[in-house]
Amino acid sequence: MAGLGMAGTAPEPGPTEPEPEPEPASTEPKPDAGAAEPLTALSLPAQLIIAVGIAVAAVAAAIHLSAAFLAVSPPNTLTKRHGAAIDDYIYPEFERVWKLFAPNPLQQNIAVQARAEIRTREGGTATTGWRDLSAQDGAAIRHNPLPSHTQQNELRRAWEFYVGSHDAQERPQGMRGSLSEQYIRRIVMLRFGREEDGGAVERIQVRSATTPVAPPSWSDEKIDTETIYRTLPWWTVTTGDIPEAKSR
Repeated sequence: MAGLGMAGTAPEPGPTEPEPEPEPASTEPKPDAGAAEPLTALSLPAQLIIAVGIAVAAVAAAIHLSAAFLAVSPPNTLTKRHGAAIDDYIYPEFERVWKLFAPNPLQQNIAVQARAEIRTREGGTATTGWRDLSAQDGAAIRHNPLPSHTQQNELRRAWEFYVGSHDAQERPQGMRGSLSEQYIRRIVMLRFGREEDGGAVERIQVRSATTPVAPPSWSDEKIDTETIYRTLPWWTVTTGDIPEAKSR
């Protein structure tokens, strides 16, 4: 009975070990395996290349924005001293015009046309008919949802550049006048090529055909819609006017 009593007695529990306290949750974000490595993880040459690229892009952007601002700003000390350099950079690619807006929108259709004097294979000379270069650009733009900047603006802006830098006697005014003539010649030769109608192009002539836009039917305004031509003198083609020869 004593033995049974001793066997049935539960053993006294020993000292219990304290439970470990939970570790505080870390507030630092875990690194994303797909995240891009920071620049500091790149090699020194790669860091130098990136830094130089950023610096060059920043300087180029600053120069472009400064030149564009000075080109449209009122005359000041900088434009008086560096006006020629600013014009050389801006014109004709970055020039701004506002003729589509009030108070004086453009109310004329202006077509630029050209013809060539060629040397035939027999040794004689012949003159081609007038080719409407503006009509060619218009045909390329029509029904084209994404026309190129060249088709829309190159010829038109080149002619405006020429008109703005020449007087009524076709005399160039300053360095921009000579530059505009060279620009027109290169565009025409780009359209014609070295040969036209089976002969070598020796001289070219350019003219504009300006036709006022007729008023709407409900208007009482009377406008003469007769086409007016402005014909430039003949220009002798040089090696610099031929795009293929210039690129060699």
